Amino acid sequence: MSRRVRRWVFLLGGLGVAALFVAAGHGLPRFGGAWHPYGDRAVRAALARHTANTIASVNFDQRAFDTLGEESILFGAVLGTVVLLRQTRDEDRLPPQPARVSPPVRRYALLALPVTLLIGLYVIAHGQLSPGGGFQGGIVVATALHLLYIAVDYRALERIRPVGLYEVADAAGEAAYVLVGAAALLTGAAFLTNVLPLGTFNTLSSGGTVPLLNAAIGVEVACGVVVLLARFLDQAVEIEDAGAAAGRDGTEAGTE
Repeated sequence: MSRRVRRWVFLLGGLGVAALFVAAGHGLPRFGGAWHPYGDRAVRAALARHTANTIASVNFDQRAFDTLGEESILFGAVLGTVVLLRQTRDEDRLPPQPARVSPPVRRYALLALPVTLLIGLYVIAHGQLSPGGGFQGGIVVATALHLLYIAVDYRALERIRPVGLYEVADAAGEAAYVLVGAAALLTGAAFLTNVLPLGTFNTLSSGGTVPLLNAAIGVEVACGVVVLLARFLDQAVEIEDAGAAAGRDGTEAGTE
């Protein structure tokens, strides 16, 4: 296929997608209007399933299969990063050097670390009750751990971040979501159907499978982000090309 033909195929495809977007836009409710069929149905379904946070009900109940796809995208990104940024034979791992941290920065980061970690866990645990959930809380938890890098140094972060365990936990979070969905098949329901007791409305145990799926997402996102940052930080801080290391050693020897 020539470049000209590819260009025409792309143009025709783009025009088709644009036409579909325009048609869909004309079918949307008017801005500021009172007719919102999808929103009304989503709210009614959330209340019927005892889930106070409608967004969590949509993510982990009404459209739980879509959320599995989103989680799998992150899991695939983590897996690809681990494979692509692994240490190769022509690279050496150097011990990270301690760095001086400004005392005000150190104090603030050490104070903010437990508070941020607690907030992240709270957001995950209350995902079915209030704004937030596993995605948002997982990011906050991962960020909290890296405040130790800012407050102390990279070696302190490594002591609380055994990457291998976080990789296992990342896979466990992904597997837990799938297993909760597969458990519904044992009852004769469809995959990811909410089959557990719905509990009392506006309590931590409400929502059936929603809090379980939300927790699985929280574990997967938090551990996945930690692994991602670990691989990139390893490349920036510890791993060095063997040729560059030899040149640096030779320069230091000549200087001496």
